[in-house]
Amino acid sequence: MQEKFSAGAKAYYGDSIFFLSVGMHKVFPSDTKHIVQLDCDLKFRSDIRELFDMFDHFESENVIGIAEEQQPVYRHTFWQYRNEHKGTKVGNPPPDGQPGFNSGVLLLDLDKMRASSLYNSLLNGTVVRTMSEEFHFKGHLGDQDYFTLLSYRYPQLFHVLPCTWNRQLCTWWQDKGYQEVFDFYHDCAGEVNIYHGNCNTPIPDR
Repeated sequence: MQEKFSAGAKAYYGDSIFFLSVGMHKVFPSDTKHIVQLDCDLKFRSDIRELFDMFDHFESENVIGIAEEQQPVYRHTFWQYRNEHKGTKVGNPPPDGQPGFNSGVLLLDLDKMRASSLYNSLLNGTVVRTMSEEFHFKGHLGDQDYFTLLSYRYPQLFHVLPCTWNRQLCTWWQDKGYQEVFDFYHDCAGEVNIYHGNCNTPIPDR
């Protein structure tokens, strides 16, 4: 799996730690039901209990809660698939597109992950390779690449968190040829619950 979702063993996201979330349900004992997994570059502005309560909003097939990516990362990395499938929603911005995911804030329902025959069938290396080839995809961001790829075929596995619960501050892609569409991805209305200072972006004091 790592070969498809990292830039190599020596790359930052090539370390196994960036893929632990994918199989967390196989690691923890059965009496561990839920895990909230968080990046270290976050600042909470709301009670973490409110985040944990979002497990109650999962639908029957949802196994993971995750917010959408707030930059045109996957518009870029799925360029070949988008070029061959005019009109696809893959890589398009919200509210009607499929921008992909950011794994800085993850809600893992371990019981549902254990029970989902669909999710567990997708942990197979051959399946991952086939899907990657179908979408002409080679990622570099670890588990969020995997979850993004799955969501394009099996969106029912995911509960999409409000953008305010993973307000990503990075604007790296803004001046990389996507100025005209950047704000469609990056806009996030509402009071911020969690700031995410990804790509070393300073987090506001308020």
